[in-house]
Amino acid sequence: QVQLVESGGGLVQAGGSRRLSCAASGSILSIRVMAWYRQAPGKQRELVASITSGVSTYYADSVKGRFTISRDNAKNAVYLQMNSLKPEDTAVYYCNSLLTKTGGGRSEYTYWGQGTQVTVSS
Repeated sequence: QVQLVESGGGLVQAGGSRRLSCAASGSILSIRVMAWYRQAPGKQRELVASITSGVSTYYADSVKGRFTISRDNAKNAVYLQMNSLKPEDTAVYYCNSLLTKTGGGRSEYTYWGQGTQVTVSS
């Protein structure tokens, strides 16, 4: 089985910074894409940033220039450095991975972490 465990959430003042971490473990062969999503109360889950194994990145317009996604392939980990945080960044942040599993052939599977709350106070 595969698990994604996030950490780093918490309460931060507007203008501050926070770093989220996510580590994947289990029967993993390779991880093609790692991403961060977020879901604010009453809103749909949205893609915040993603990074491929070739380190191509994508950022939502709302976080460009403020957030940086990175990954450590040796640790099957992904990070989200969040700077200049705004109250509208308040949400539960979820780690997501698109990966292949040992013994799973070429099939790709999507896994989610349990989420970590980030609250930005004004």
